[in-house]
Amino acid sequence: MNGLLPGDVTVLERGWLSSNNILVHAPDGESAVLVDSGHVNHAAQTQALVSHALRGARLERLLNTHLHSDHCGGNATLQRAHPGLPTDVPPGPFDAVQRWDEAALSYAPTGQRCERFAATGVLRPGSAVMLGGRPWDVIAAPGHDPDAVMLFDAHHGVLVSADALWEHGFGVVFPELDGERAFDDVGAVLDAIERLPVALVLPGHGAPFTDVAGAIARARARLAAFQAEPARHARHAAKVLLKYHLMEERAQPLAELLAWAERTPLHRRIHQGHGCGTLAEWTLGLVDDLVASGAVVRDGERVADA
Repeated sequence: MNGLLPGDVTVLERGWLSSNNILVHAPDGESAVLVDSGHVNHAAQTQALVSHALRGARLERLLNTHLHSDHCGGNATLQRAHPGLPTDVPPGPFDAVQRWDEAALSYAPTGQRCERFAATGVLRPGSAVMLGGRPWDVIAAPGHDPDAVMLFDAHHGVLVSADALWEHGFGVVFPELDGERAFDDVGAVLDAIERLPVALVLPGHGAPFTDVAGAIARARARLAAFQAEPARHARHAAKVLLKYHLMEERAQPLAELLAWAERTPLHRRIHQGHGCGTLAEWTLGLVDDLVASGAVVRDGERVADA
């Protein structure tokens, strides 16, 4: 990172089931703010990593760039460890968190798990949040998630991009799977990033990177391919759902995996719009693709994350 990471920022790079966690210390070193908390399966590990990174400081606040289960699954554990922890989320899902509407929060449609947590405030696009004694701009980042935000430290040129931009792509464009036109949103966010004086990107997954122009070019090429062939994006999304589920479960009998596919609304909708054959036949084809790519392994009637 060529020394571009500010000294008060700690990046906890995680595996792909959990998002990266970003900790920003206050100037006096007495407190810090955490951005995103990973998946519930890794919540105890998140708490241990954050506790170590705090170096005795107080966790003052928790921010979520968006509320997919891999970015906020550790919220409840951190709130128990730090009673009264203020927790800010994008404004769109704030009310759904209050009533814990798992359909609106995406956990029921995607067949994913997330422990209930409390939200106390909002990260409003167009505003700024103070981290490390300096303002970080809150920037709307629809596409992957319609309510997602990014955070930008203009003083150091550091962008917390969440799943809007990775070094080699971006997150599944979930609204497209529900018939909403969101590919254009992805392109608009890439345009917005390009206009910023970004020196270092802290993505939601993967290592921080400095080749912003290269990442944007790769993302645009991927976006163009999906726009030209939406069915390709839909099939990719279905495989992501399966892979993610197996990361949650680690391993599962094939019959149980097919039962999960049958009861998962988003998986069924993708099949209805873009699949062929029965749901079970189509899902087995996706599993075969994942096995061929090395993403999962199959031993007879048992499938496991690779």
